[in-house]
Amino acid sequence: MDPDLKQAADARFDEARAEAGARDPRAYYRERLKELRSSNPQRYAEAVQYYEDQLVPSIAGGDAEPLRAWTEFGARLAGLIAPGEAWAVGGTGERRPHDPSGDLADVVLHVPKGRGAVFVVWLPPALTPAQQATVDWLVAGRRALRGA
Repeated sequence: MDPDLKQAADARFDEARAEAGARDPRAYYRERLKELRSSNPQRYAEAVQYYEDQLVPSIAGGDAEPLRAWTEFGARLAGLIAPGEAWAVGGTGERRPHDPSGDLADVVLHVPKGRGAVFVVWLPPALTPAQQATVDWLVAGRRALRGA
């Protein structure tokens, strides 16, 4: 991969993230990639190929909005780890199928078909109480509200 292209993509992402006050999902995605490399090298290679051939060039070239592009990478990565569906959770806790052009204030979760852990694809800068409860329940396995 061209280091200048990666540097340009990272700079655009960091700028968009700072402007929006968004969290940086890259470390989380790297950890999931490490797990995928161990469990399924072929799917790991698919994720890396998408990263190198699609994600980085689209961000660096200005063709993709960086926050949405990384969210889509996260959704794609989650699907490679465990087939399932990506859901958006709005501020009042309502869920709907994830839409790539959806609201960046939504929590995006990948729910695997059958058994498996729910994968956090995207978290907004601040979660509403309903979103926090959803993440606590589905991701962290909490069975009681915070403070209860």
